[in-house]
Amino acid sequence: MTHLRATLVVVGHGMVAHRFVQAAIERGLTETHDIVVLGEERRPAYDRVALTSFFAADSAAELSLLPEGTYPDPRVRLVLDAAVTGIDRPDRVVTYVSPAPGTFTDTDPLSEPMTGPGEVHTLGYDVLVLATGAAPFVPPVAGRDKDGCFVYRTIEDLEAIRTASQAATSGIVIGGGLLGLEAANALVQLGLDTHVVEMAPRLMPVQLDPAAGATLVRHVEKLGVSVHAGVLTEAITGADSVTGLRLRPAGTEEGHETETIEAQVVVFSAGIRPRDVLARECGLDVAPRGGILVDEQCRTSDKHVFAIGECAAPGGTMYGLVAPGYAMAEVVVDSLLDGPGTFDGADMSTKLKLLGVDVASFGDAFATTEGSLELVFSDAVAGVYKKLVVSEPDTADGSCRLLGGILVGDASAYGVLRPLVASGIALPANPEELILPAGRGGVQLGLPDDAQVCSCNDVSKADILIAVRDKGCEDVKSVKACTRAGSTCGSCVNVVKNIIEEHFASVGKVVDKGLCEHFRLSRQELLDVVAVHGYKRFDDIVEAHGTGRGCDVCKPAIASILASQFNGHVLDRDNRQLQDTNDAYLANIQRNGTYSVVPRIPGGEITPDKLIVIGEVARDFNLYTKITGGQRIDLFGARMEELPAIWRRLVDAGFESGHAYGKSLRTVKSCVGSTWCRFGVQDSVGLAITLEQRYRGLRSPHKLKGGVSGCARECAEARGKDFGVIATEKGWNLYVGGNGGAVPAHARLLAGDLDTETLVSYLDRFLMYYIRTADRLQRTAGWIDQLDGGLDRVREVVVDDALGLGAELEAEMDRHVGSYFDEWKATLEDPEKLGRFVSFVNAPDTPDPSISFTQERGQIRPADADGPLVLATTIPVGAPAGTGGTR
Repeated sequence: MTHLRATLVVVGHGMVAHRFVQAAIERGLTETHDIVVLGEERRPAYDRVALTSFFAADSAAELSLLPEGTYPDPRVRLVLDAAVTGIDRPDRVVTYVSPAPGTFTDTDPLSEPMTGPGEVHTLGYDVLVLATGAAPFVPPVAGRDKDGCFVYRTIEDLEAIRTASQAATSGIVIGGGLLGLEAANALVQLGLDTHVVEMAPRLMPVQLDPAAGATLVRHVEKLGVSVHAGVLTEAITGADSVTGLRLRPAGTEEGHETETIEAQVVVFSAGIRPRDVLARECGLDVAPRGGILVDEQCRTSDKHVFAIGECAAPGGTMYGLVAPGYAMAEVVVDSLLDGPGTFDGADMSTKLKLLGVDVASFGDAFATTEGSLELVFSDAVAGVYKKLVVSEPDTADGSCRLLGGILVGDASAYGVLRPLVASGIALPANPEELILPAGRGGVQLGLPDDAQVCSCNDVSKADILIAVRDKGCEDVKSVKACTRAGSTCGSCVNVVKNIIEEHFASVGKVVDKGLCEHFRLSRQELLDVVAVHGYKRFDDIVEAHGTGRGCDVCKPAIASILASQFNGHVLDRDNRQLQDTNDAYLANIQRNGTYSVVPRIPGGEITPDKLIVIGEVARDFNLYTKITGGQRIDLFGARMEELPAIWRRLVDAGFESGHAYGKSLRTVKSCVGSTWCRFGVQDSVGLAITLEQRYRGLRSPHKLKGGVSGCARECAEARGKDFGVIATEKGWNLYVGGNGGAVPAHARLLAGDLDTETLVSYLDRFLMYYIRTADRLQRTAGWIDQLDGGLDRVREVVVDDALGLGAELEAEMDRHVGSYFDEWKATLEDPEKLGRFVSFVNAPDTPDPSISFTQERGQIRPADADGPLVLATTIPVGAPAGTGGTR
């Protein structure tokens, strides 16, 4: 080489290669090395772990790990669209093809740009790092080359799937592992009827045992995804394009009776294979099952060549997760700096939200350790399965150690449990308490300082404490920036937050629980301020008790507080700029930029005339209709400027807003009760209507749902609601604190055998107590658990009136009931408010020849020259700043 500085060439620019370059810069490797990164894709590294969110964001930029496109160190140059075609190990030269100008000669990798798209170039190296990743495995299924078949690996793959889905109604994913379920989630987001096909007898067979797999299947099928497990793919049907997939039971021979699933899109997500072709062609050693063989320092059989990430096989094992790749990247940087770092294997624990379901697997999840024991908690009704694998009790003190576990449906304990595996800390005398739900004996353990908190970035509790104690980090954001904890998959963020708060509490420092950077007060404190001073404008509140102009955290929170205290219209002049997207237009915005219309149907009771009106509105405005689990009818696909016309017809027919858009009461579900059911002992429909009409429009920290069952058979699923009522022979049992969502929780009994008047008074107190004291966006279940005393404290305040607030809380609810008005009716009567619902600049009736509209699954949506697309410009004419933009 002619230059004094060493040249380090990185082949590949995925997540692991990016981490390598980051570590090289941070640790000073660029003081002695020039680094050239050859990325095969046309865009810089992006977050493949969050690939499915591309559809929600509709922007590759939000996934980018290097949004600036260049590294801050001038000794690092990134060359994109550069496909490496060969490695000459004796001369230490790589050959690549770049279709873009601005590549570099082997004379000086940081100068003399070469033009000539498509030309073959060479680049010399002193050190070569292979980070070529892995490629999707496509099983040899007949017809796999037809139009409509895809893999799921890159943003380009997702763009192709989205385009094909515009003309499809059904899609199939082949593979029921982690990647397969991510791909299924993508098809669901694209509006396709989705099927998952898995050869093993259960989903996620590598991570989950049969019981956990069965729980996951129940969750997935509730979302409308059909699961076909224990089957083999025999052929993809269709002439040139996909029309379906033919299956037969696993273990049977060809010719066995088959089943055919109709579909127009097939996505292969049946695993990955290391991309080791370059290594094979240049004579590097590879593992028998694929992958570049490397030693403990990730060095290949050539001392000048390293391999990291999915293309590498330390000890012959390929690691298909990002965390081991990050660890390998750090090890190579350490090796080049003459450090002692080694790669000795990796934690293969994982926690993901798949199709909205929390799933986690860690440590020895299958109890392969000799003498290991299993503790299982299973709640089929709530869809929760938890298993801990523990060691045999120690003969000295009788304690056990945690070896591993599986969590499905509720993985909230993952952040605490997984570090316990590595720490070897003794478990409590009754280790089953670690997985019991809150309120049923569950406990939490403190973590030792050496416990690994973030497995993706190998950050321990001690690292976090050092950042807090010695480096001035006082919140999660600053700790993330300092340590990278929580910056990859995000599953440990809550644990990081708890460690920060526990440290400050231990040294006597007041923990900042301010709502946001503009308010040092908590939500509860701000509610008290509003109640005491009678503020009715955000500007007055921020002037007296905050700083700045507010943000998208404090504005909606204060809007909710003002609405709960004074019940003014959310679109009144002083407060309409505070609302989030949904409240701003009194409708719930959907993925494609249209809105839903949800009239209230108390208790699910509706007249034939009203049903006819809903049908006529859906027909005339070309809306998709769906009966929800909350006993009402949702109408989807309304453009913003159509909302007033739609609601005019609904209001004239006697409907009112169902508040599907606000943090407020949704529905009070009911069974038919004693009116019709032979088992009913009370009028559940009548009570449900009474409660829904009493609490309609009640703004709260989070959405609220209720239910009333007419007997103990529980057909209204009342114990899955924030408040649930179940009839008894003597009256009503009141349950509180249930909800679905990320952490499902059963409601718990607050009081039993109540008469209706007492029931309503207790509910008034409960809801107003929740509104007064809960944190922003905190559901009732989490609020009860964080109260000092939990449910017992709620019972003291609500039932026993220990604080003497009962009459006051009831009076607050009476004020709400007395001041209730229908927001949509009031909007239709106010020309100023109607002025918000003006036409989009690209609405179908706008004479713009550059924009066309197509029918898509029965709905109108815009299209450009390349095919159907989500609303490209959704800025209402005359709309205030901040209310438009693609959503």
